Amino acid sequence: MRHYWNGMDMDGWGYTAVGLTLLVLMVLVAAVAIALFRRGNDVRHDRTRAADVRDISPYGAVVIGGGLYANRWHRDSRRFARRHRRALKDRSLWLFSSGPLDPSAAERDIPPVPGVRRVADRLGARGHTTFGGRLDDTVNGRIARMIVKSGKGGDFRDFEQIAAWASGIAGELAGEGVRRREERTE
Repeated sequence: MRHYWNGMDMDGWGYTAVGLTLLVLMVLVAAVAIALFRRGNDVRHDRTRAADVRDISPYGAVVIGGGLYANRWHRDSRRFARRHRRALKDRSLWLFSSGPLDPSAAERDIPPVPGVRRVADRLGARGHTTFGGRLDDTVNGRIARMIVKSGKGGDFRDFEQIAAWASGIAGELAGEGVRRREERTE
């Protein structure tokens, strides 16, 4: 069985993210792919920037991830969800946010910010999680540099948490047999 999953970029599924959130998404993609492969599924993937995705019809499931900036999801993630809203309603959909600059995301479930909650509700997302973020002295932008200089920067990503969430998605996809290639409409 081959699964079609687009986590914003695998022929199969895809994932797209911006900046440091891309590393989180790449770990997520790898963990889902490994979990699906271990369950006997044939898995391949490609990678595309969210802004460059024009058609999600090849994908039976989608994961959209975005960094949080000033309590808002990254612009590209919001635009992707808005641009593909009709097609996303017909697919298995998961969302994640990346951004708290403290260990809180690894310690407890953090609900989505209001804008992400609206996207989840409107599109019928099956789940959302928030992962810790990263902000270091190589960052661009005046406000981000001020945050780092004030001592509030650091790397709070928990890759075990990311892999566990990905394994849950893989289990759901393998259990239900996300739309197979033969079932896609060309």
